[in-house]
Amino acid sequence: YSGMADIATEYGDDTLRVALDRLWDDLMTKSLYVTGGLGPSAHNEGFTSDYDLPNETAYAETCASVGLVFWASRMLGMGPNARYADMMERALYNGSISGLSLDGSLFFYENPLESRGGHHRWKWHRCPCCPPNIGRMVASIGSYFYGLADDALAVHLYGDSSARFEIAGRQVTLVQTSNYPWDGAVAIEVGPEAPVAFTLHLRVPVWCRKAALRVNGKLVDLEAATVDGYAAIRREWRQGDKVELDLEMSMARLFANPQVRQDIGRVALARGPLIYCVEETDDGGGLHRIALPREARLEAHKEPNLLGGVVTLSAIGSRAETESWGADLYRREPPATEATKLKAVPYFAWDNREPGEMLVWLREG
Repeated sequence: YSGMADIATEYGDDTLRVALDRLWDDLMTKSLYVTGGLGPSAHNEGFTSDYDLPNETAYAETCASVGLVFWASRMLGMGPNARYADMMERALYNGSISGLSLDGSLFFYENPLESRGGHHRWKWHRCPCCPPNIGRMVASIGSYFYGLADDALAVHLYGDSSARFEIAGRQVTLVQTSNYPWDGAVAIEVGPEAPVAFTLHLRVPVWCRKAALRVNGKLVDLEAATVDGYAAIRREWRQGDKVELDLEMSMARLFANPQVRQDIGRVALARGPLIYCVEETDDGGGLHRIALPREARLEAHKEPNLLGGVVTLSAIGSRAETESWGADLYRREPPATEATKLKAVPYFAWDNREPGEMLVWLREG
């Protein structure tokens, strides 16, 4: 589909655009994992039926998420639209880079959303397609950050970076300063070789509930400036102009469509673009016995010495006890529960410590 999108862009073929949007909508609404993974079945390395998204047996090949990043990037060639960029970001930060261990030595072929402790990264695989795909995605990351037109520049992704473009016949340097995705503060310094007029498009992610935008300290009316999820700033840019975008990194509970039978009555946790999971090394075994009450308060914690430096989430949940149950397989009375403190880590970083269970979709208490 990436090639199809390239042709639609190059030749302005609206018939291909309609078909691409139909394919995109079908994937987004019926067949995509919350991590940006796709393809539930190992049998055909592909799709089964609508809303069939098993967690423990999810195939969700690393290459498939990388391919989604590529496809979304090509769709953005037709113009800035957050429906593509938001998903490019989710697949990039979750379903793709989860495929590589933090030290770069091991890789996942499949990326399930639940593990009883037996799923681990490979040192090598009889079909070693995933490592080079991750490598080429990372090596070409700059092409996903920005989109360029004759008199416009779109910023699709945020993070420390420096890039140079030719816009309206002028050389323009753009320097981003940010600790994204851990922090939502983004500072962009615009440096044209000479004053030049162009439109700067800045993505306002769908997950962000509150955002503020300033140009040289002056507040911009985001509601009036935003089209298709991008704030458009048209002006004559000069050396030293500064753009400040503040994106609230709020925590969120995510729920699946009720037609996804595997996730009914369950909740997933997110902060900014990152999906979270719980691991046995933090929360003990028997993760399936944990429930997160709807009224439980979520808290975020910066942990610079954990997993290379991450933000974790915590909450007070409940765990079904086994000690008081006895030997019976079934009883009339429900199991006793005890309060337990939950700790969740970014999904991309799981299986980088002691081996054990992992779970994305928690039971809702």
